[in-house]
Amino acid sequence: MVINNQNRPSLNLIRGTERAAHRALLLGLGLNRSDLEKPLIGVVNSFTDLVPGHTHLNELSAVIREGIAAAGGTAREFHTCAVCDGLAQGHGGMGYSLPSRETIADTVEIMSRAHCLDGLVLLCGCDKIVPGQLMAALRLDLPTILVTSGCMPAGNWGPYENITLSSMREFAGAAAVGKINPDDLSSIEESAIPGAGSCAMLGTANTMSLLGEAMGMTLSGMGSAPARCAAKLRLARASGERIVKLVYESITSRQIVTRKALLNTVIVDMALGGSTNSVLHLLALADEAGVKLTLADFDQLSNQVPHLCNLLPGGKYPIAEFDREGGIPALFKELETALDLSLPTVSGLTIAAIAETATQNRSVPSERRVIYRFDNPLHPSGGLAILYGNLAPEGAVIKVAAVDHDSSVTEGEAHVFDSLEQAIEATLAGIIKRGTIIVVRYEGPAGGPGMREMHMLSSLLSGMSSGAAVVTDGRFSGSSRGLCIGHVSPEAAAGGPLALVNNGDRILIDLPARRLELLVPPTELAKRKPNPPKKDFPPGILERYRRSASSASNGAVLK
Repeated sequence: MVINNQNRPSLNLIRGTERAAHRALLLGLGLNRSDLEKPLIGVVNSFTDLVPGHTHLNELSAVIREGIAAAGGTAREFHTCAVCDGLAQGHGGMGYSLPSRETIADTVEIMSRAHCLDGLVLLCGCDKIVPGQLMAALRLDLPTILVTSGCMPAGNWGPYENITLSSMREFAGAAAVGKINPDDLSSIEESAIPGAGSCAMLGTANTMSLLGEAMGMTLSGMGSAPARCAAKLRLARASGERIVKLVYESITSRQIVTRKALLNTVIVDMALGGSTNSVLHLLALADEAGVKLTLADFDQLSNQVPHLCNLLPGGKYPIAEFDREGGIPALFKELETALDLSLPTVSGLTIAAIAETATQNRSVPSERRVIYRFDNPLHPSGGLAILYGNLAPEGAVIKVAAVDHDSSVTEGEAHVFDSLEQAIEATLAGIIKRGTIIVVRYEGPAGGPGMREMHMLSSLLSGMSSGAAVVTDGRFSGSSRGLCIGHVSPEAAAGGPLALVNNGDRILIDLPARRLELLVPPTELAKRKPNPPKKDFPPGILERYRRSASSASNGAVLK
């Protein structure tokens, strides 16, 4: 191991007579003088007891700190916010979810730079927290390792198995039309969330945790290891030990997360059938890393890489089953012909070496239900698709892995709403006709502001078996399923074509052709003018976000 101790940021705190006050502050924490000479490692903890995915993170933090101390480092801990998208869903609070990603990144940057940290262990789990902390790591370009919270087990009640949070919103839709009685719904509510961990399906939280492993920023197996299991604790302690070595070896985050690594990550995303939100977050990570990644890359790889993983919400099984079948290493093995196997990871192993461990893992069952073979895929193309057309000149995103084959080509009448609340009210009132294409606009990054998720709407529609599609400049939860097209760009608030759609217009959705078309003559569209609604929202971060947010086609990063 090559030790480079001469340029560590923490030396700015302890070297020289003029740093007497700095040393005094550190010694005032109860540290010894020998601790001051060790690498100063920030443990970035997003613990909160508001969020099931983060309520157990102090347990992981404790073993991470043990690992740091055992390897000869000095651990210091600070916290970032952690919005639960499930709790924020369907009301004004969802406007704060995506902006929190940037706030998290800023918090990590501020604390790391202000206190001259030498390396970081990122401890997180839910939707915007994983990408927010990773964005900061790439901005700072410090030695960094990611530790994710792990998934919770799926719930079970009566005849219903593998209940997840997305199931609950569909049960609500079923209850609204009398398919489930209120007493049963109450009982299911008490069984759906068994305990700590990120939600059991392949939503955004687990997608980003798995993709953090795919891009090389975690130890092998971290992304799928369940919450509160011994394997997760061992990985967390080993991550604490490994970060000290990364500091000594001067291996920084941008050495790991290159364009090639991000392309590998998109390939894994397509095979997983991950959340549509992953497109936003990977574009944002590329922006922070200073490398080029575009929707065209997603589109190209979607046509080249098959969908291999039979995971909820579009498939049958929760994340714990993916872990049981070998997790990301096993998926690497299936994707050997598509991936760049030479790339390094924070573990010190290459992608090729990690893929080989999958064949040596004797605990993995020989019969697979979740990870399909590359030459016998679940679907021949990737789980995500980028759509273009006169309604989405800059692109739109759909999780095709969660769409029934019979819905792959759809034409219908538009029913237009200028907010999520209007669309939900109309749905619950029963006025949405079967085959309708619901357009929800002015919910984009600036128009929302905050690019809210439409998951409550899509889940109600699914639970009610409405057969309606949704097209929006907002987002969808990773746990959404059905014909849900989001991220339509340019957004309506920026003058995008979505602003010109009228009730009764015909819209064509053609997934095989990757098209999203408004079937209205250009001469007619030229006569129309946008009529944006006036929106009231609290002063503060949403107004700042509205002024600064870029298009979803660029990751909705701040300008």
